[in-house]
Amino acid sequence: MRSLAGAALLACALAACSGGGGTSAQPVVNQQVPPGPGVGGGGTVTPTPVPTASPAPTAVPTATPQPTAAPTATPVPGPSAQPADPNLHVPSGFIVSKIASGFGARELAALPNGDLIAGTTGSTVAIVPNAESPGAAGAVATFADIADAPVSGVAYGSGFVFVATRTGVYRIAYTTGARSGTPQKIASVRTQQPDVGHNTTSVAVSGSSLYVGVGSTCNACAETDPTRATILRMGLDGSGMTVQARRWRNPIGIATDPSTGTVWAGGAGQDSLPQGHPYEYADPVSSRTAPADYGWPDCEENHIAYTPGANCANVVVPAVTFPAYATIIGMAIYPASQTGAYTFPSAWRGGMFVGLHGSWHVINNIPVAPPHVAFVPFSGASPARPVNWSDPTTQWNDFFTGFQNGATRFGRPTGVAVGAQGSLFVADDDTGSIYRIRPAGTATSSVRRR
Repeated sequence: MRSLAGAALLACALAACSGGGGTSAQPVVNQQVPPGPGVGGGGTVTPTPVPTASPAPTAVPTATPQPTAAPTATPVPGPSAQPADPNLHVPSGFIVSKIASGFGARELAALPNGDLIAGTTGSTVAIVPNAESPGAAGAVATFADIADAPVSGVAYGSGFVFVATRTGVYRIAYTTGARSGTPQKIASVRTQQPDVGHNTTSVAVSGSSLYVGVGSTCNACAETDPTRATILRMGLDGSGMTVQARRWRNPIGIATDPSTGTVWAGGAGQDSLPQGHPYEYADPVSSRTAPADYGWPDCEENHIAYTPGANCANVVVPAVTFPAYATIIGMAIYPASQTGAYTFPSAWRGGMFVGLHGSWHVINNIPVAPPHVAFVPFSGASPARPVNWSDPTTQWNDFFTGFQNGATRFGRPTGVAVGAQGSLFVADDDTGSIYRIRPAGTATSSVRRR
């Protein structure tokens, strides 16, 4: 939990999603004209080009009959995906729908066959079958149950679904199309008592290694548990655990760049510092020499000492910044070479989508950091724009917005994942929804608009 100096604490009463029914012939497209300065301190959105996805097929294909052939039966479209809350917006040229609801989804992992795995705030690892379907996804089901809530971290790689729980890391053998599996514990975290403070664990796969983010016991302290406030590296079977990064208050977001294997991480900085600081940050943690020192709680941002007399000379300076209290929960790198029916236009590929949960800190009863999803454009494997230490909004563009209007919220994004066919999935643990975002010129929108 985070506290803002001089601001009253607020237990925000958040509004529920108000999307329409699943078979509407005229869905809410939820498009927005690309804005200027982003919502709640967001960056400036680059005008969105015309989507480069392949043209939609004719909604009712009919084979050309031979002279004696019987007429071809007309395919009946399946159920449409449910429209998203009309308060939510994506840039012009995209369409957003709600494909799952009713549970507290956190991190997401896309499977090669188009299914979607979701970690949760409870003990359930959920699966959303056919998440990449042209229409509605299948009903949410339990993929596994692990009695160590929250089972929030999930990842897929090397034939396994990996799950990170409050005190452990598990792997589940996966074969294409499987809808359930048996968890096997391969590592332990939060090994010392008392087990207090940040309780989520995140996981990413890169080659033959797992990277596991474990939050701290406190807002600002010296940890005694060697697994806390760290990003750990280990083998795919949990062997050889070492500390890749240390003194990182709460590394929740974690994602692998599929083109390079680099693992990026992001999280939430400490509270009770001067208003507007420290910035939240993301960094290519696997590219740093281990054990990389990120300085918490003594040093933040660009070698700024928040503890008097602290030596910050050897502390990592992060590669991407966001405003204080933005709270990075989910991250996904969208491949520049992505293929599939729902591939994004080039302006929105080759960069990182970041799910920002927003803050419960308030000024004049208004939360200071609105939730949204941002996009960080890359040049090659690095951010296209350098950090501006005077302005933490310059490196990224708003992408999925509208989650907050004044003191009212319509959701809080968490996990982000890129599907096998190019869709972008965004979880929301406040309304209990999973959203699917696609270019508006795809076959899905063509069928839904009939």
